[in-house]
Amino acid sequence: MAKVARTSDVVRVTRLAVACGVALALGACRGDPAPRSPHEFVGRKPDGRTVTPVNQTLAPFGGFVDLPGLRPQAIGFSRDGAKLLVSGKTAELLVLDADDGAVLQRVAFPHDDRREASVEPVSPNIQKPDTKGQLSYTGLLIADDGKRVFLSNVRGSIKVFAFGDDGALAPSHTLPLPPANAPRRDEEIPTGLALSRDGGTLWVCGMLGNRLLELDSSTGDLRRTIEVGVAPWDVVLAGERLFVSNFGGRRPAAGDLVGPAGRGTTVRVDPVRHVASEGSVSVIDLASGAVVRETPTGLHACDLALSPDGRFVVCCNAGSDNLSVLDARDGTLVDTIWAKPSPADLLGATPNALAFAPDGERLYVANGTQNAIGVIDFDPDERGDSRLRGLIPVGWFPGALLFDAARTRVVAANVKGIGFGRERRSDGEPEFNSHQYHGSVSLCPLPDDELLERLTVQVDVGLRRDAIEHALLPPRPGVPARAIPERVGEPSLIRHVVYVIKENRTYDQVLGDLPQGRGDPELCVFGERITPNQHAIARQFVLLDNTYCAGILSADGHQWSTTAFATDYMEKSFAGFPRSYPDGMGEDEDDALAYSPAGFIWDHALARGITLRNYGEFCGPKVRWRDASRSGEPDFLACWKAWQGETDDVVFQCAPMVPPLEPHSPPHYVGWNMSVPDQYRADVFLRELAEFESRGEFPQLTIVCLPNDHTSGTDEDCPTPAACMADNDLAFGRIVEGLSRSRFWPRMAIFGIEDDPQAGWDHVSGYRTTCYVAGPYVKRGVTVGTQFNTTSVLRTIEQILGIPPMNQFDASATPMHDAFTDVADLTPFCALPANIRLDEMNPKAGSLLDAVLRDDALASASIDFSAVDRAPEDLLNRILWRAMRGTAVPYPDWAVTKVADDDD
Repeated sequence: MAKVARTSDVVRVTRLAVACGVALALGACRGDPAPRSPHEFVGRKPDGRTVTPVNQTLAPFGGFVDLPGLRPQAIGFSRDGAKLLVSGKTAELLVLDADDGAVLQRVAFPHDDRREASVEPVSPNIQKPDTKGQLSYTGLLIADDGKRVFLSNVRGSIKVFAFGDDGALAPSHTLPLPPANAPRRDEEIPTGLALSRDGGTLWVCGMLGNRLLELDSSTGDLRRTIEVGVAPWDVVLAGERLFVSNFGGRRPAAGDLVGPAGRGTTVRVDPVRHVASEGSVSVIDLASGAVVRETPTGLHACDLALSPDGRFVVCCNAGSDNLSVLDARDGTLVDTIWAKPSPADLLGATPNALAFAPDGERLYVANGTQNAIGVIDFDPDERGDSRLRGLIPVGWFPGALLFDAARTRVVAANVKGIGFGRERRSDGEPEFNSHQYHGSVSLCPLPDDELLERLTVQVDVGLRRDAIEHALLPPRPGVPARAIPERVGEPSLIRHVVYVIKENRTYDQVLGDLPQGRGDPELCVFGERITPNQHAIARQFVLLDNTYCAGILSADGHQWSTTAFATDYMEKSFAGFPRSYPDGMGEDEDDALAYSPAGFIWDHALARGITLRNYGEFCGPKVRWRDASRSGEPDFLACWKAWQGETDDVVFQCAPMVPPLEPHSPPHYVGWNMSVPDQYRADVFLRELAEFESRGEFPQLTIVCLPNDHTSGTDEDCPTPAACMADNDLAFGRIVEGLSRSRFWPRMAIFGIEDDPQAGWDHVSGYRTTCYVAGPYVKRGVTVGTQFNTTSVLRTIEQILGIPPMNQFDASATPMHDAFTDVADLTPFCALPANIRLDEMNPKAGSLLDAVLRDDALASASIDFSAVDRAPEDLLNRILWRAMRGTAVPYPDWAVTKVADDDD
């Protein structure tokens, strides 16, 4: 028999938070909460707050359970209510004490080879667990008999667990699912689950196959397959009907405008932004298995909840910030409830999970991007009577929700988080890396209406509602032009914005050697000798030492860099990105389901008549041999020689992945492809700049993808990490110099930032990154410690060009006023030559005498660098460290923490 034992070393239960969370919330609400300091660094603070890299501050109410290493996306109660089950990002199911959140068990997934239920209470296959499985987007179900637990495994199966007589949970067996047979993936992606009343039938949402699977819950035998909408997410049984939410809405019909939805599938898209255009709920007659109604809902239809009286089914519309209320008898839409104070508010609530109070009068909703639980007075009998009553602050991005009737509280699983730091440097300061997944569970006692009102104020302070409201103020007539106008629509001294998006470096890795900023030179491996231009730009203009990436890898990093947003779908894709890796840079990297419903920065620019040129962002590379009969793809040296003019056998091409960019993107500028030198990209840009000079016009918004600071490790067929960085640095310097010597310079601003920090080391935060600003109206020779992030760059661009905020994140962002002046200095920038040969190749693995470096070279050769960020981040960072520092200098574990890889 397995013994249930408490563990304290695996999951840190913040007992202090359980004791003082209420006091913290009350204290924050007694008066007007103090505003966040503009110079705060990201991370947890001594007063209990957490400052995130996306403008928001967390101060969770109630109990708080830290879950290091997890991104919890599903939670459930054991039938006796004594245990809380949690899963996400790891190949295990956690069992917590429902009273205080203490960890009782970590239960490994049953192995795929185990296809039948174990007779023993503890399955012998625990000795051979499935270490690669993970919870899918959602999908955790506890049977009514209280003995069986079903979990949707992203790798095409259902994992079954069993409670023994002693109350311990054990892995039981695996139910394999029939293949989805999508064009580019065979395995199904199971999501939502439901059981028949007798427990004999299990319904599984087949998200990739656009179907509902009906299985024998014991054997897994397939009984029926029911075709539903695109990307079914959740399923509930209501009377004699099944309700299935479809994240991508109805299946496309002939003549519908469609876009990619991952792995070769398609979804209906809108004609302007080409993002997914609808959600829906399929209503299925249980007896016949026929879909009797397809009810359109808001965008990104996801979690479902049946009202306690069985009369209504409620669907979260994460992309529309509202809920659809359906009549459980026939599936007709009877009401729409907003999860934000006003329908006119900018996109930014992301309701994605639901839980009813037992009496059905209150409905609780997880507002992911507001870090809050919405409290709704539920009264659907009269349309419009249901309303949002208030908000309860929880952790970062609540993504699953339960009502705990026994303890009169709500339980939320918070997908994201910033940890305390597992390793500490000698000065005792905790450190954090952006890939240290650190989810949590919030245990929230139900506030009375008076406290709820004060907690709502606390949520508003945390998401900077005052800044959002200020961002929406109308322009004032007669206001003199400034570099960065105070309000959108007021005149700017700047007309041309160039936005350069680079790849994957932290501040300390590149600028940590600059004494005028808060850097750690011991962590600086790509310092001034390797990156002289970035150092010169930071010295000549402004050094920004408190700027952060909003994303953590390219899948969300390019979303944040172009939309100032990450959707619920994006945040819940980290189990290997099973449908797509939506950075917009290639096949299965373009997914209309993943993109912000509010659109991209270029959509908003084009809608206002702003001229646009896009160099490689959201473009798929098509670099090939000119001789079509030649096998393989051109490697770096082939591309280098072609760029040098030594050969003419390589064709450089790129194709926009979203149609709005097609008229504005030169087809010969290659975005992502590590075989293409950044010098080639700089040449293309500068040639077009010369053409713009001759015509006397230049786009108002120019976006440039400049990716080679990503590096290719120490693969012998690729340049050294130092050469990659030097290539990127020189290209960036050449572009800035070319622009600064052009006729457009007097009214120009240049911004450069990484899309994500790639789990890199940094002594302040793994989110902290390099950010460069140059132009005549940029301050000269100063260090700016104001906290900025990716959305600050976008917000500043919007202020200059007169583009209103796209959503609540860029609206709440701090514009970069502190980096600018209203007095022009037209001094140009002079690019500095590289100190390293840009075609310096990594040594052959066999020539390396150091066994560790030899292993690194072999490991680098096995990594797929053909697509963005597919390298195991921790491995690549260790390779880079040893390549630059040698094997004798220990890797700075105190500044990073190893986590599970995110590649698919």
